[in-house]
Amino acid sequence: MTAFKTLTPSSLDRAAFVEAFADIYEHSPWVAEKAFDLGQLEEVDQIENLHQRMSDILLSADHAAQLALINAHPDLAGKAAIKGELTESSTNEQAGAGIHQCTAEEFARFTTLNDAYKDKFGFPFIMAVKGSNRHQILAAFETRIHNDAETEFKEALAQINLIALFRLLQL
Repeated sequence: MTAFKTLTPSSLDRAAFVEAFADIYEHSPWVAEKAFDLGQLEEVDQIENLHQRMSDILLSADHAAQLALINAHPDLAGKAAIKGELTESSTNEQAGAGIHQCTAEEFARFTTLNDAYKDKFGFPFIMAVKGSNRHQILAAFETRIHNDAETEFKEALAQINLIALFRLLQL
């Protein structure tokens, strides 16, 4: 088990807990609120335990809440990134994958795939990009766009939970 480096979740009051974990799930503080409301036992001081709690909250939410959370994520190499409108975590994640180094052709391919993906599934392509480069991301995009809607919805949730784990490990 891994302890947090910068805080002790079980020692936080509700407001401080929600503030600390509000953007673990992109623009979705309701996950942190529900995690706190389940009780602040010392078990949440271990990253894996808090991650499991938060993952379970997302996976047990109704379809509309899950879809809203998926839609809270920005497009990879999308307009929000260009305009500097991403959360700090999303900015760092995309930069770490080298997305900011895309050639004009790669950027055009991201734009085409983002549009086609959203047209097909009704939500943005989600991938935990840590440890990947822009070439691997484009390859995943080109593979996953052929999935059916149910498979891709489940994959989006799995990727979001992986992103959450990476974010928790930074704290």
